[in-house]
Amino acid sequence: MEEQCHRMTVSGAPIAVRHLPGPGGGSGLVWLGGYRSSMAGTKAGALAAMAAGAGLSFLRHDYSGHGQSGGDFEAGTISRWLAESLAVFDRFATGPQVLIGSSMGAWIALRMVQDLVARGTGHRIAGLLLIAPAPDFTALLRRPALTPEQEASLMRDGRIELPSRYDDGPYVYTRALFEDGEANRVLTGPIDTHCPVHIIHGTDDEDVPLSHGLRLMEHLPADNVTLSVVKGGDHRLSRAADLSLIGRIALRMAMGQGG
Repeated sequence: MEEQCHRMTVSGAPIAVRHLPGPGGGSGLVWLGGYRSSMAGTKAGALAAMAAGAGLSFLRHDYSGHGQSGGDFEAGTISRWLAESLAVFDRFATGPQVLIGSSMGAWIALRMVQDLVARGTGHRIAGLLLIAPAPDFTALLRRPALTPEQEASLMRDGRIELPSRYDDGPYVYTRALFEDGEANRVLTGPIDTHCPVHIIHGTDDEDVPLSHGLRLMEHLPADNVTLSVVKGGDHRLSRAADLSLIGRIALRMAMGQGG
């Protein structure tokens, strides 16, 4: 079966969705991308191909202001992108799902689990695969790196442009993103996911250092938490060997073999 393209509206924004249905009620994978990333990226594409070959469902979408979705990127916040992700999940996901979060997507995944557990549907999550996870990146990684001049500009103008090694132009970060991030922080106490968690992090990640992944582990009290450290791996973890590792772990988790 081929991936199906859908569009759904969440809080006024048209959200682009790709869904590869699997066997009725079977296990599946849900992709959650990073800040300014697209669901058409290398890792998501490799996972979609793997899922198709393994008979798993695969669900991915672009947050508002990203990729093929509509909406204003600068109106985006963690709360908004979380709500969109939950809406897509509720509409398309059936059976136990492994949430695969990359960078900021790992933060979204952790918040999704918290919300699903709170509403009594945490059993729908079979596991979390977190790739170069960046939970609380607004407070712990980006804001501390701002110069006094940049901080003043952010407060005065409501936005700031910072250079990116992944794009010809700068990345925009808004004051609303930072303020909303405070309300969604997860590294403030134990994170009870009620499911296996596997973290993959590269030693050469210059955007989200390995120490951040280790810090996340300290907040995951469950016994079934695994960390795979990729020697020489950067933030994107998109080399052939990286993609193979991610695919193997995702398949193992979807088959109920833990992290």
